Amino acid sequence: MKTSSAAADQSPPFRRIRRQLPSSPWLFAAPGLLVVGIFILYPFVSTLINSFTDKRTLIPGEYVGLDNFRELLHDDMFWIGLRNSTLYIVGVVPALVLLPLLLAMLVQKHIPGITFFRSAFYTPVVASIVVVGLIWVWMLDERGLVNAVLEAVGVGSVGFLSDQWLLLMSAMAVTVWKGLGYYMIIYLAALANVPRELHEAASVDGAGAVRRFFTVTVPAVRSTMVLVAALSSVAAFKVFSEVYLMAGPNGGPAGEDTTLVMLVQRVGTGLTGRVGYASAISVVVFVVTVALMLLVLRADRKEDA
Repeated sequence: MKTSSAAADQSPPFRRIRRQLPSSPWLFAAPGLLVVGIFILYPFVSTLINSFTDKRTLIPGEYVGLDNFRELLHDDMFWIGLRNSTLYIVGVVPALVLLPLLLAMLVQKHIPGITFFRSAFYTPVVASIVVVGLIWVWMLDERGLVNAVLEAVGVGSVGFLSDQWLLLMSAMAVTVWKGLGYYMIIYLAALANVPRELHEAASVDGAGAVRRFFTVTVPAVRSTMVLVAALSSVAAFKVFSEVYLMAGPNGGPAGEDTTLVMLVQRVGTGLTGRVGYASAISVVVFVVTVALMLLVLRADRKEDA
């Protein structure tokens, strides 16, 4: 009788705990959901709404429909920014897909001192982009280290930061240099899962290093290459810091090196900032980045098929 009465006394609390269990996962997820809602969902919805208004920094604005998007079609700076952002993808993504893979294959080897080189290659990733940008500006300036070396060998000074296309390519080089270590780590994780037996079998069949690379390594890490292509494409299209630091707030000579994100910052900030118009540009950037992701994933699925 005592045992049954004790069990009866203990059963209600257990029932209450059992009833509370289904909601407990939401309690753990609540802090993360709150952060996502405040810093991601709310700004996204607010930007989407503002893109259909003529809102300014100190003026609430009114609904104007698609007027902001129609204005984009006739804005020369928008097309310049779209051109530069697209060129950035073309110049940066292939390098960030291939070079980190070769680098990962190099540092994967177990040779003395390779840990130092792994750390050295990863150092630019953890360095501040502002510091990195300023260092490269000092190096590429007309009186910088690179031009001093070029003048010493008789080539002469090169306007890396004054020529429209050289400035854009210099910014691309900084982006590639800073991203090599990050994507190298991703490739190292993928290469660790490639069976050694495949390389050994290819070697027995007489395949050299280059042939093994294309017939064994590339197919084994192809899904990782797709991931790197998607991540680097989105990052390249949204580039801001490198070009801003090297070209200045005006986007280089006559603003010819302005990117879309720089245009958003220039148009939408300040006491007279056109928040509604900048929001419309931001929506275009979002749509293009989503389209890039879908194109890369679709190409991957076609390759699988």
